[in-house]
Amino acid sequence: MSAGAKTGGVALAVAAVALALFPLVAGKFGVDLVTKIMVFAILALSLELLVGQTGLVCFGQAAFFGIGAYTVVLLSPQYEAVSIFWLAPVAVLFATLYALFVGALSLRTRGIYFIMVTLAFAQMAYYVFHDTPLGRGTDGIYLYVKPAVEVAGLTLVDLDKPLTFYYVVLGALALTFAFLAVLLRSRFGRALAGVKANEQRMRAAGYSTYAYKLAAFTLSGAIAGFAGVLFAVKDGFVNPELLAWHLSGSLLVMIILGGLGRLQGAVIGAFAYELLRLIFQHEPLFGAFAKHWQLGLGLTIIAMVALLPEGLAGLPAEIRRRRVGRAPRTADADA
Repeated sequence: MSAGAKTGGVALAVAAVALALFPLVAGKFGVDLVTKIMVFAILALSLELLVGQTGLVCFGQAAFFGIGAYTVVLLSPQYEAVSIFWLAPVAVLFATLYALFVGALSLRTRGIYFIMVTLAFAQMAYYVFHDTPLGRGTDGIYLYVKPAVEVAGLTLVDLDKPLTFYYVVLGALALTFAFLAVLLRSRFGRALAGVKANEQRMRAAGYSTYAYKLAAFTLSGAIAGFAGVLFAVKDGFVNPELLAWHLSGSLLVMIILGGLGRLQGAVIGAFAYELLRLIFQHEPLFGAFAKHWQLGLGLTIIAMVALLPEGLAGLPAEIRRRRVGRAPRTADADA
């Protein structure tokens, strides 16, 4: 194992322990904030599989996220808790089927056309929930009773408790990260890397690149739907904005900010984006400028991307390169 891989493994372990211990020092607001960010980190990982690992720039990821969230609320009775063990798989299934449908059609295009087609399908889903009785318009729908995590009538986890749900989401994030890490080291993952590097050469080698891309697109939609399930359970409320194009745009910014091509970059980018947004919205710190937080956030992201072309995940490597470049010349070198 290389030194870089060992360092990355240690960093991941430290981050996991820090997140596990965070509720011990944080208040209710901090726990709620980090829970939300971890849900978005799972969503960012789903997009990283497409953009960073397969080279498919999708602008409709929010649609699968919103479908997963809406399915949870629509299938939950108003006064009775239903089992999460059937509710979550059904919600993920609906998101997966829509991803399969969208991918089967959109993957027949390339480049900017692929981006626009995925955006169009996402907007179609958005307007279904926005303009029809199904989604009850901009008013959204409330989840009155959280799903039950029970086996034979015995409650295993109470999702109504914020601290308990925090650890559920942390476990979900860890499992999603581990699953994708193993997947990308498999033959399937290496094939995706080949498609991203040179699709024409992969086809010449006998690979059905369309099938690989469709599988990656569908799996990405399933993970996004899973993140939607967690979001609906956490907030207890959904509205059409969960499917809006600007959420898909924010996800792209997250994975670029964190570092494309690295799973940890998606997680780092989600935390960095949400924390920066919170900082620039803080009125005691920025005063009246907090109303224009988008400007400060945009300028900061531009500066960070310009200074760190490999994203925040590449910061340690960038520091090492600069140290080597500035190291004093030895006597042998001067000779």
